[in-house]
Amino acid sequence: MPFPIVNSIISWFLKKRKHQMELFIKYPIDVQNELLFKLLYKAKDTEIGLKYKFETIKSYQEFANKVPIQTYESFEPLIDRTRKGEQNVFWPTPIKWFAKSSGTTNAKSKYIPVSEEALEDCHFKAGKDMLCLYINNNPEAQLFTGKGLRLGGSSAVYEDNNTYFGDLSAIIIENMPFWADFSSAPKQETALMSEWETKMTAIVNETIDEDITSLVGVPSWMLVLLNRVLEKTGKNNILEVWPNLEVYFHGGVNFNPYREQFKKIIPKKDFKYFETYNASEGFFAIQDVNHSLDLLLMLDYGIFYEFIPMDAFNDENSVAIPLSKVQLNVNYAIVITTNGGLWRYLIGDTVKFTCLEPYRIRITGRTKHFINVFGEELIIENAENALKQACVKTGAEVSEFTVAPIFMTENKTGGHEWLIEFKRLPKNINYFTELLDNALKANNSDYEAKRYNNLTLAMPKINIARNELFYDWLKKQGKLGGQHKIPRLSNSRNHLEELLSLN
Repeated sequence: MPFPIVNSIISWFLKKRKHQMELFIKYPIDVQNELLFKLLYKAKDTEIGLKYKFETIKSYQEFANKVPIQTYESFEPLIDRTRKGEQNVFWPTPIKWFAKSSGTTNAKSKYIPVSEEALEDCHFKAGKDMLCLYINNNPEAQLFTGKGLRLGGSSAVYEDNNTYFGDLSAIIIENMPFWADFSSAPKQETALMSEWETKMTAIVNETIDEDITSLVGVPSWMLVLLNRVLEKTGKNNILEVWPNLEVYFHGGVNFNPYREQFKKIIPKKDFKYFETYNASEGFFAIQDVNHSLDLLLMLDYGIFYEFIPMDAFNDENSVAIPLSKVQLNVNYAIVITTNGGLWRYLIGDTVKFTCLEPYRIRITGRTKHFINVFGEELIIENAENALKQACVKTGAEVSEFTVAPIFMTENKTGGHEWLIEFKRLPKNINYFTELLDNALKANNSDYEAKRYNNLTLAMPKINIARNELFYDWLKKQGKLGGQHKIPRLSNSRNHLEELLSLN
């Protein structure tokens, strides 16, 4: 069958899903409430369901009163038992897959349960919806005349006690239907290679002669791959290698620090960037409008949402609110209850709502990745916005960065110390520092107050990182690829000191 016909048929099937999305867009609270009681009913005879008497819960408020909010640490004993072979602990259907995650760059690994329902009704469904929303926005799309280049994690799937664990991307690739694998590159055995450097070389060699029409992966690692493609081929930009490339589906980290680098490497005015928001715990939101920074919260993936205002956040002791009570432009921590058996689980991300009809969000950071040593309450969104503003005004480009506090001493004011790896250096680092400081003040009134007359916070200190410092740091820790990310902000100096020692 000719490729244009295949493209038309697949596009038609994907577009049909848009009508189902309109149901949760029109009746979001009804859809979420119905979902909650389906989850409670399904798990009523599990160990956790019997413990909290799921069968007796008749309202959201009863659910919130009876079932405590959980972190990974508090839920881990139940997960550990399931990994050792016990079933029906927190979910009734057998769980044999576990997504291994390090969160960001924490040393301790997390093992997130992935049920068959989570795979089918969340992750795979989201993958189809991502394409559906893109095609509905771009009816001229020709995605299926070529292949999608997927850049997943660096781990294969390992067996332990008749259960399997690995990167979520590896688990998804292992379970993909054959037709999805057929339209993807590289082939499955390459995508699942464990050694990251070898895998990158193999992907480059395998894909440079393919007709790649889309890219899927984390921006930081995708940039590494695309630069290696250019090194291998000697071309000036990626369109000289893959002329039919039309869209990049990205997620995992904020795209803003990487946007200009992608525009240079893919110099196409009508090239599309579509953001997704997914994690080992589930798939949460998808960009549903071209050229938008907002993500549509997907309400029918087997995930019930609650939110904790960050100004009242207190880990498991926090009070959460349902979707019906959220407000615009408030920073919230997300709590999820899922068809993978996570009950009122804090995933550690923070978001704000930019629209309530339908519910659209932007990711603002992490509950633990901020700096608040001096009461400045600096979050990732503040730091990245300020950095972008300083770059625009100086023509600089940033590859990676991290920030840590400079603690006060008897005769020394505190401050923030930045370590920045530039793709293109500003001409005057002192002027860049001044612009960054002013942008931080404009973005965060608490920071501005603490900077007043240098009484609490001094001017930021900026260290320039050598080329590939952050890459070498991750490599040293065995954390290349996948969802491994640089910790942007920290209340301690541990990461910064390690990096400075390698600089």
